[in-house]
Amino acid sequence: MSDIYTLDAEIRTDLGKGASRRLRHADKVPAVLYGGDKEAVSLTLDHNKVIKASENEGFYSHILTLNIGGEKVEALLKDVQRHVYKPKITHLDFQRVDATHAIHTKVPVHFLNEETAAAVKAGGIVVHHITEVEITCLPADLPEFVEVDVADMEQGATLHLSDVALPKGVTSVELAKGEGHDQAVVSINAPKGAAADEDDAEGEEAASEE
Repeated sequence: MSDIYTLDAEIRTDLGKGASRRLRHADKVPAVLYGGDKEAVSLTLDHNKVIKASENEGFYSHILTLNIGGEKVEALLKDVQRHVYKPKITHLDFQRVDATHAIHTKVPVHFLNEETAAAVKAGGIVVHHITEVEITCLPADLPEFVEVDVADMEQGATLHLSDVALPKGVTSVELAKGEGHDQAVVSINAPKGAAADEDDAEGEEAASEE
């Protein structure tokens, strides 16, 4: 698994759209590495290896190691540009990681027990309001994903960011903004038929009282 998070890269000096186009035709991916109080560096990576790595979810949130001419640099993937219709990656943006400085990134949400939750077995429908969480933490505390367990949720209930237990050392960017930023994460809605039956029952009850 660790090999997925290590990519060989070469420094490129031939810049511009024409040079990038030639690289892509040669199955290379142009990229840029920036941050860490250092100048940005233009890079080239092997397209096939990048595609293989990109098939793993952790590629987008894990700290990667770029092997640049024998020098290993830790970085986060910050942006991916893809071809409009071909299965090709056309450009990558990497940000250097400093072990002593907090990083700001997004990690995916993994929803647990969706099929076995009692509310779902009773016909409830799980609705994902978000699929990733924006966080800050030191590089050593960076999780590959955040887990949200729906096992004990009832129909009609909603879990918010404040209900999610983040790993030690990890802070939610949205919650840090204060009130009004406690985003809904997941809900279990009652079946549509059940809602309609409930409305009909209320209507019949009102009519009988009249």
